[in-house]
Amino acid sequence: MGHEFRTPAEAEVDTTPEQVWAAIATGPGIDSWFMGRNEVDPGIGGAVRTAFGDYNPESAVTEWDPLKRLAYTSGVAPDGRFVAYEFLIEGQDSGSTVLRMVTSGFLPGDDWEAEYEAMNYGLAFFFRALREYLAWFAGRTASPVTVFGPPVADWEKTWAALADRLGLSGSISPGDTVRFVPDGLPPIEGVVYSVSPQCLGVRTGDTLYGFMQGLGGSMVAVHHVFAEIDRSSTEAAWRTWLDLLG
Repeated sequence: MGHEFRTPAEAEVDTTPEQVWAAIATGPGIDSWFMGRNEVDPGIGGAVRTAFGDYNPESAVTEWDPLKRLAYTSGVAPDGRFVAYEFLIEGQDSGSTVLRMVTSGFLPGDDWEAEYEAMNYGLAFFFRALREYLAWFAGRTASPVTVFGPPVADWEKTWAALADRLGLSGSISPGDTVRFVPDGLPPIEGVVYSVSPQCLGVRTGDTLYGFMQGLGGSMVAVHHVFAEIDRSSTEAAWRTWLDLLG
């Protein structure tokens, strides 16, 4: 049967329209809060490309009005599936900016509910990551670190193991303190900035750490590091860390 959807999000951020545009309309900007590595060919008729594991979508730019409006959409698959994104930017007299994001599209099949739920958790998580980036790291460029853990048979057990390794207990809430020392990585101390049944975000002084449920149930690390790192050794350390969640 399938399902049409339209998911809006809105926030006022204490940054300029120029900073918001750089965050959503350039590859390095998107790398600093979204998943994987990204490229943008600017202008109507251009493209937004994302590389996230085996997932490599390309979307065509349909609206390009710098500092005001950006829209891009995937092609429509034979089964009708597509996803479209629209960003609207409105500068305020106070120097802040109102940012609106609308995600719309179509999910085919009779089992669309689980995919739609996961999509909504992911959209909320990444929109919050964008807000955190603009609030704390605007104008800086992150090194994205994306690591996939092993398949998970019991997500609740793995989620509990994640919380335990992060030094969290009980019900997790934004503002909770996180302290832990991953093997092969510097000590990490920060605060939870976003939490849902499938996603967790932690902000430190130089990193946005993200953990989310991937397709098939595996735990995926989607980190954005605003410091110099060795990508190969960092990804290897996080891969070992995820493996230990069990």
